[in-house]
Amino acid sequence: MENLQALFVEAGTLMFAGMVFVFAFLGLLIVFINVVLVNLAKKYPDAIVEARSSSKKNNKKQDGNGVSPAVVAAISSAVTQYRQNQSVKK
Repeated sequence: MENLQALFVEAGTLMFAGMVFVFAFLGLLIVFINVVLVNLAKKYPDAIVEARSSSKKNNKKQDGNGVSPAVVAAISSAVTQYRQNQSVKK
């Protein structure tokens, strides 16, 4: 029985040591990757993209929610046709 208990203690110790090793390795890996990314970000900064001014096509008057009147008209027409088709079927 003591032999079995010693085996369980050894197995637990090995499992704990393995978990600590994996946790430490992954932690160091995260730190290393962040250090490399910071250095690369300093050397190669992201390009700043300037916002383009609206083209003449997109200058049409829009509703307050940003949907163009043409889209609203198309949706309204589709809903009206659907309702008419549903009332005919009944």
